[in-house]
Amino acid sequence: MRSRVQKRVTRWGERVAENPFKGAWRVIAVVTVGVTVVGGILVRLTDPASIPSVVTGFWWALQTVTTVGYGDVVPASIAGRTTAAVVMLAGLSFLSVTTAAVTNAFVEASARRRGAHADDTVLAEIRRLRAAVEQLRAELGASGNDAPDAGPTGPSSS
Repeated sequence: MRSRVQKRVTRWGERVAENPFKGAWRVIAVVTVGVTVVGGILVRLTDPASIPSVVTGFWWALQTVTTVGYGDVVPASIAGRTTAAVVMLAGLSFLSVTTAAVTNAFVEASARRRGAHADDTVLAEIRRLRAAVEQLRAELGASGNDAPDAGPTGPSSS
């Protein structure tokens, strides 16, 4: 028997699979919030000389994850800078996925407004032309070999 947590994670995964862009945005948003909170606490613990309180750590993490980076609070230790790198990457990931999700929404809305994709009309024209070529081949075949032999460059001149 699976635990409640496993069942919830499975259901959540199924919902993400239904709409991957929305799901990806939700996942990255949750991860970003988690990294921001954990990063704020972790930078306070690893660099107490530069980050005097947890509130200052949260402020630093928030401005770092949003890529603002005022520079008023900067970690000085190696552990603090490593934490900063993780928080920065989380912020960049969040911005990238958000941009992709918004772009996808615009593209989908545009496709719905058109009612059909532009490729559909091109494909329909190709099908129509193929049918016409097949009809011409059938007519040429039915009339026998009376017609001149047509190659790729047109009728042969012999």
